Amino acid sequence: MAHIVSTRPLIDEGLSGVRDDHTLTVCDPPDGSTRSVDDLIALTDGADVLLSVLADPITEELFAARPELQMVAQYAVGVDNIDLDAAAAHDVAVTHTPDVLTDATADQAWALLLAAARRVPAADRYVREGRFERWETTLLMGTELSRKTLGIVGMGRIGTAVARRALGFGMEVVYHNRTRANPTVERQVNARYVGLDELLKTSDVVSLHCPHNEDSHHLLDAAAFANMKASALLVNTARGPVVDEAALVDALANGEIAGAGLDVFEEEPDVHPGLVEQERVVLAPHLGSATTGTRTRMAQMCVASITALLEGADHVPHRLV
Repeated sequence: MAHIVSTRPLIDEGLSGVRDDHTLTVCDPPDGSTRSVDDLIALTDGADVLLSVLADPITEELFAARPELQMVAQYAVGVDNIDLDAAAAHDVAVTHTPDVLTDATADQAWALLLAAARRVPAADRYVREGRFERWETTLLMGTELSRKTLGIVGMGRIGTAVARRALGFGMEVVYHNRTRANPTVERQVNARYVGLDELLKTSDVVSLHCPHNEDSHHLLDAAAFANMKASALLVNTARGPVVDEAALVDALANGEIAGAGLDVFEEEPDVHPGLVEQERVVLAPHLGSATTGTRTRMAQMCVASITALLEGADHVPHRLV
């Protein structure tokens, strides 16, 4: 019987596969804070498997302190928080949950886009505060999306799913990627490959779906915002550091772009105060995968990987290390 430590509470239905056969310890910081490496070292005393989330710093220090650790099962697609080289050096398996959240995250991108375009949060506050006294001709004017141009940065699974939804809005889709997408995919979503500068100059909406790495860090900076339409909207459901938040605040304040919908933040969970103050920005607490079905399937994928490793299977699903 193995000892599995989960750093956050997950949907019980998804964890049923390990509760019966192993010892499962589910932790949650009482103050809602994120954990340090020292916290994780303390939590993993005697653990065989660590079930982690993106906010957990999984480092060389942790692996060195817990040589009995066999596996890190990441409850996420991204593994930015895990030192994969250190895991390999310490012979610790690492798995993640790819492909499961494509549609949920694409839906979230569109939810943020529609909310920003039609000023839904401001309208909601207006009604709740008792200010709705009569229909007005110019109240909370928004932006139509029909026949506008959607620029997608990162045409992977999620970016493609976002582009597919744009067909229903009659939008033109352009995209930028490190490599051009398969021509069949381009035809299916009626998307045109362009350089980043052209995408920024011509798009009415810029939606980010690229990974965060050295090349994409602050990909949208002051120069990028200056290149965008004054009427453009930015949507980010990718990674916070892809956007220079200080530059975004300045761009919004100076009218270089019209608004934004953000599900991720540069110093998450901290949010730049200038974004909080902006009426034209829609903010969400990293809800891209936050549907009951998706989060349950993510837990089930972690369980399948853990079970395979502990049972000595020849193949461990979704293994990176």
